[in-house]
Amino acid sequence: MFANRIGAVVLAAVLTCEATAGVASAQPGALPALDSSFLWGVASSGFQSEGFAPDSNWSRYATSDAAHDRYRDSVDFFHRYRSDIALARDLGVRVYRISVEWARLQPQPGIWDEQGFAFYDAVIAAIRAAGMRPMLTLDHWAYPGWVADRGGWRNPGMVADWLANARRVVDRYAAADPLWVTFNEPAFYGFNETRIGALSAADIPAMNDRLVAAHTAIYDYIHSRRPDAMVTSNVAFAASAQAATDLLFEDRVAAKLDYIGIDYYYGTSLANPLGSNPANVDAPWELSLTPEGIYYALRYFARKFPGAPLFIVESGMPTDNGRPRADGWDRADELRDPIYWLQRAKADGMNVIGYNYWSLTDNYVVLDGRPALQLHRPGERMTVPV
Repeated sequence: MFANRIGAVVLAAVLTCEATAGVASAQPGALPALDSSFLWGVASSGFQSEGFAPDSNWSRYATSDAAHDRYRDSVDFFHRYRSDIALARDLGVRVYRISVEWARLQPQPGIWDEQGFAFYDAVIAAIRAAGMRPMLTLDHWAYPGWVADRGGWRNPGMVADWLANARRVVDRYAAADPLWVTFNEPAFYGFNETRIGALSAADIPAMNDRLVAAHTAIYDYIHSRRPDAMVTSNVAFAASAQAATDLLFEDRVAAKLDYIGIDYYYGTSLANPLGSNPANVDAPWELSLTPEGIYYALRYFARKFPGAPLFIVESGMPTDNGRPRADGWDRADELRDPIYWLQRAKADGMNVIGYNYWSLTDNYVVLDGRPALQLHRPGERMTVPV
């Protein structure tokens, strides 16, 4: 019942595209609704939602003393993917983003698990059967335990190991015509590698070089298999630092991006000048949402990549285990207000093609042994920062 109630909010606020934000009430005139070509979507990642995690850098962290909470089996997407995908279908969603977990496909060097591929075969088939387009992330910050043992991104051989898996994934699923994401939030990938102790700050420049090399190689490989493919690497927008983080990755792969994937959660405002401060990663519900910032994020990338398609790959609202936020925002507000600014960006000529809400199902929350379908991005103290 709760999922149905939230679904009604999503349907009313998202798919009709007609509500305007209180912050924008003084703007003149009605904005045109986003048309039927607009790609409304939901997003998730494998480790955070699947459960039954194989050995990986993150499963090791989840069992360490440093982890905030135990992983258990997350929301058990591994067994419940059909009903989750049906929820998205019933909402009218057109894109369903998942990650294809390397650790599930290659548990040991040179050993490939056909059952792991069979799981993703079934998930992608279910997404397509529901009338949605898959969005496949090749790397959402997780890699096999044996790769961690080799040094992860500190290892000069990491690019070759990574590409061996990524090429198999592309060979397997290029025919499904997914939207591709190579690396989830590459700048924050490095931040989290240092946060969990996998790398030191001194290792980050070499990691960035290897991410660029891997992205460039797999971009070319994807296009050799499907010339009309759409490939990106989603960037976490940080208003106060974006130009600096672009130097690490986006500027270096600019010629290898078919659309610009943008994650927008928080903004910097006069009321909260540290709204994008990574130091708040353990209490994201304390960060300023500033939904109007999504317009300026889109404008930033529209100017940086003139004419390129822009896709909000992730957007959502964190809470502290579902508790009311101190600023009074609820999920209906957080859906309604950014949508106004999407409409505004589109009306102002920006080539905005889609928006994914993070996420369809809560991550890590288990109530009485069963996942709680809550159709929101969580804000609890999670094992993995998203």
